Amino acid sequence: MLIKHHPLYSLIHLLWTELQELIKPQKVEFHSLNFNNTLHWQLGRAAPGDIIYFVQYKVYGQSLWKNKEECWGIREDFCDLTHQTSDIREPYYGRVKSVSAGVHSDWNTSSRFTPWRETKIGPPSVNVTPRNKSIQLKLQAPNSPYTRRRGSKIPMTNYYDLLYRVFLINNMLNEKNKILAYEGTDKVVKIEDLKPEVSYCVVVTTYLPVLDRSSVYSSKKCTVPL
Repeated sequence: MLIKHHPLYSLIHLLWTELQELIKPQKVEFHSLNFNNTLHWQLGRAAPGDIIYFVQYKVYGQSLWKNKEECWGIREDFCDLTHQTSDIREPYYGRVKSVSAGVHSDWNTSSRFTPWRETKIGPPSVNVTPRNKSIQLKLQAPNSPYTRRRGSKIPMTNYYDLLYRVFLINNMLNEKNKILAYEGTDKVVKIEDLKPEVSYCVVVTTYLPVLDRSSVYSSKKCTVPL
């Protein structure tokens, strides 16, 4: 049995501490789209192949960390905490530790995460119908992961006042030349005074005025007015 002051004990302790630091998960952070909240992290600086991870979470201000049972002893580098962070105005923390060959790293904790403030909003779904010298769009906001009592998904418009920004592309011109053709809350939008038999495309973003944040563009939809 080694005593603490033995040189070999000191060397083993040093190597053990160094290994704990080398396998510690890095860059622990929340990624969030439409309130789908997932904790991500990166491998430690010298993580071996047999490493497993353990995840906990808590509300800011609470002392007690809770285990995420489905992410206890996993090999993935992410953990879905959507339903553990469903009070969207509460700030949360997540933390991760790793274990390899009996060596446990210290916990690494995320920055404070408040879903309402930090989630990214996705673009709307877009349906395009050609009309007489015009095109009609039907827009639908993205859904959150949360459901009503009857089981239908709750749209993101329940949580924010969202605007749609419709950009028109005339395919006879430079495709980079997008024209803002509409901004507002209407779910049905008509773009008029278009040339018949000319191909037009639209892309749409969701804009969140209260946070001055836009989604990425929707997938491009093209049609030819009648």
